[in-house]
Amino acid sequence: MTEFLPVQPRQQNQAAITRELSARQAAEKLEATFLAEMLKSAGFGEQDNSFSGSAGEDQFASFQRMAMAEQMVKKGGIGLAEAFYESMVEKRDDN
Repeated sequence: MTEFLPVQPRQQNQAAITRELSARQAAEKLEATFLAEMLKSAGFGEQDNSFSGSAGEDQFASFQRMAMAEQMVKKGGIGLAEAFYESMVEKRDDN
């Protein structure tokens, strides 16, 4: 697994740093949402046994998948957050 290296802000003024940090958070949230959907497609959190619950179990399983996805992103994820972040920053620099 790759180690996550924090991105250093490119600009030094406080407003630019705040924008870049919010772009980083948005990129990580987007990657976590994507990973949660992939975990759902893979069947993570589903049970089919005597301990299975009702329809509410599916909703609680989604919380578990999202928490797992967020931890995956904190540990480096699959690189999507970095690509999203670079795209957001590049788009902002063009304007």
